[in-house]
Amino acid sequence: MNRTTLTGHEQGVEPAGSEKQETGPVRRRSGDPRRAAALLAALLTAVAFCAGDVIAGSYPFGSRTRSVNDLGNQYVPFHAHLWDLLHGRADGGLFINWQSGYGSSFLPDIGTYLSSPFALLVGVFPRDEIDLAVYTITVLKTATAGAAMAWLLLSLHRGRWWAAGVLGASYALCGWSLALASFNPMWLDGLIALPLLCLVGEWVMAGRRPLLAVLVVALAWIANFYTAYMATLAAALVLLLRLVLAELPWRRALGIVGRAAGTVLLGIGLAAPLVIVVYSGTKHAYPGRDNQFAPVGVEDLLARLLPTTYSYASPALYVGITALVLALALPFHRAVPVRVRAGWTGLVLAVALSLQWAPSSLAWHAFAVPNGSSYRQAFVLCALLVIAAWHALAYGLPDWRALGAAAVLLALIAGVASRSILTQQHNHHTWPVVLLAVAGALGGLALLGLGNNGRPALAGLAVVLLIGAQIGEAAATTAVADRVRLNNMDDYAPWGDRQQRQADVVAENDAWPAYRTEPGRDQTVANDPMMVGGQGSQYYSSLTADVLSRTMTALGDGWTSRGRSLQSLDNPVTDAVFAVGARVHNPPDPHQKWLPQGGGPSTVTREDVPPLVTVRPAAADTTPAAFGPSPYRNQELLLGSRVYTLPATTLSGQQQGGAARGLLVRGRQTVTARCQAGSSVFLWAPHYMGTAQLATGGDQKLFRSDDLGTKIAAMQPLGTVPASGQVRIALTPNWPTRIPAQGAVGCLDDAKLRAAVHQLKSTGATKVTVSDATLHAQLPAGSKGTAVVAAPRIAGWRCSAGGAEVAAGEFYGLIAVPLGASATSLTCTFHPPGLRLGGAVGGASLLTLILLGTVPAVRRRVTARSGARTTAAH
Repeated sequence: MNRTTLTGHEQGVEPAGSEKQETGPVRRRSGDPRRAAALLAALLTAVAFCAGDVIAGSYPFGSRTRSVNDLGNQYVPFHAHLWDLLHGRADGGLFINWQSGYGSSFLPDIGTYLSSPFALLVGVFPRDEIDLAVYTITVLKTATAGAAMAWLLLSLHRGRWWAAGVLGASYALCGWSLALASFNPMWLDGLIALPLLCLVGEWVMAGRRPLLAVLVVALAWIANFYTAYMATLAAALVLLLRLVLAELPWRRALGIVGRAAGTVLLGIGLAAPLVIVVYSGTKHAYPGRDNQFAPVGVEDLLARLLPTTYSYASPALYVGITALVLALALPFHRAVPVRVRAGWTGLVLAVALSLQWAPSSLAWHAFAVPNGSSYRQAFVLCALLVIAAWHALAYGLPDWRALGAAAVLLALIAGVASRSILTQQHNHHTWPVVLLAVAGALGGLALLGLGNNGRPALAGLAVVLLIGAQIGEAAATTAVADRVRLNNMDDYAPWGDRQQRQADVVAENDAWPAYRTEPGRDQTVANDPMMVGGQGSQYYSSLTADVLSRTMTALGDGWTSRGRSLQSLDNPVTDAVFAVGARVHNPPDPHQKWLPQGGGPSTVTREDVPPLVTVRPAAADTTPAAFGPSPYRNQELLLGSRVYTLPATTLSGQQQGGAARGLLVRGRQTVTARCQAGSSVFLWAPHYMGTAQLATGGDQKLFRSDDLGTKIAAMQPLGTVPASGQVRIALTPNWPTRIPAQGAVGCLDDAKLRAAVHQLKSTGATKVTVSDATLHAQLPAGSKGTAVVAAPRIAGWRCSAGGAEVAAGEFYGLIAVPLGASATSLTCTFHPPGLRLGGAVGGASLLTLILLGTVPAVRRRVTARSGARTTAAH
């Protein structure tokens, strides 16, 4: 193939200039090809993305759910809560989410999951189509990323609009997007942000659009600050390379760097009210696991450059065979200036190495080890590969030598990748797809070269072949990712009859804030209260408050995700403490086939409980001691009364594992104890995995924990003590596991509990009203001691008693306010930590931006008037 240089007519833009001109701004005629390229990229992206889901039979095109892992547990429920907010149906507002975790800070969650402008689109969908809304948003975000990259490519260098569109789609459909971000939709905002921030760098170099540049940076950081941070680093590297290639005088280059830094700082400053709130939220969150970075092997790294390979623990670097071939050809493409070849190739290699080095990996992740995949920055390398591919094509098609070298390198990559388990486990479709994609890429490029020699039909066929190959391999990669995720991760059904029945039952019994309605222990997803309504302890977020998690754990609650996903605690004592007056009991989720199936419709138990605000004796004015080891005694501390009997227990065939580690249960064994007849039996076995059931009957209860510290089991009720007083609990573990050596069984005296509730009601608030972030309670005359609010004492609460501001303290993890001698009212208002500082930084940034926009205009006007007067005088 002879090297072909594209003419200005073929490109739809002015002919290319010198090497130095290549790095500067490109003037466009009225028919800007960037628009056509962006539209093509968006269309190709959407078609390939949806085609992959069709092939996989995935929602909404098939019966297989796409709600895997955190998508079903976190992101869909958060979007459902946003829908409720937009339609005025949520309990709470922007500052407080009263439905989750007995009252959680919501603004940090908005900044983490819902601050993208795309998220607002959920409001136009029906509530029962929330899964379709999130899917639509995912497709739109991915398509927008492709459009943004296509626009950037034509801004970096002149070229064919359709080629920019194809490569823009390659970026949007990269492995990182399909394997990770497609079920972490907030990360897709970073996929959009990267090319936009690179465009900001172009504007800064050209001295254009300074105000718009700041706004783009601000929007990127507001939409998702986590991936925006990575995209900002990437854009900075691209800008520095562009300055090096431009060979500008060092003073001018430093000036551009200074303007770019100022633009970024102003943009981040405008986003500060949200960014600083999220940062503060992470400081108060329950700590995640402490990971250690371990680089993947070279064979796995190279395997992820190929289509249809999948792994959660390795960098998803796939960008399509056409883009990969062009990027590999760039170093050997003699039509491209040496500096350009060396610069972009060197940047790609440097970023690739940075993925594998622990210090640089930490820097990419904002100096916090990821609580999950260690390669969340992989989209940066995907972007650089696509930009390198564009430079290999925009200067003219690579000749046979360059393409031959690229083919050899691709063969070497495939050879090393063939040793990876990632290709071996999917070799029945990986290698056929690779071969077809290679044939499509090389065949398309060859036909394109022939078409440039006066054969337009061949050029058209080449375009069809390249686009077809890209759609095919991207769709196949999407389908494989869908299937593998579904096989390897927890999954959840989209909204259906079960969720609708839950929501209906909750709505029928909801009387917030008179009492809470708990949506049920047998959950559908980890954030059931946001999905189906009610006000429960269930809450799953990266920002789950430390005080909430530790308090609920001390009370016997269970959790997953290492303490950041709290479950519902089915216990009448904690229901009394947290004013849970209605509790829904659901049958097991039929979608979870591993659960014992059966059961009738959802039912509700109603209990007489104290109000949200109770008054404790004066002894509670002082800071209470810490919780003890027994959750039963801890519950009594919060209740203020002794209601449990903790009998001595024995385990049949008992095998001691040490008091600290508990009793080892191997196979079916029985726990025995003696309690008062008629009392309620509870089992607390946080590290037990298996089932438990009273020998005298009752429901079989499932306890779920593991040895990795990612989940512990919640305390559960087993039934009533028989007339004999003999308690026998049959344990059937899934594998050898343990129960506490002391205090595993608790017997609740229901009469004592009723008496304690009556006492709390008699001294509790007579009326409680709750708005977005304010709780107001009317107290009985003569109330003394400490008012305790049945909500976790998360950072940000400020209270006043009788109109006088009082420091809000903590009563075993709950909000506590000392009362004066004549206080008859209590008002507590929540202020998200960091909002005041963020507001100040945002205000200063906005003022600076206004001054930067108005002062030059005023100066120009004054200069113009002065010039006019001088002219008139002459």
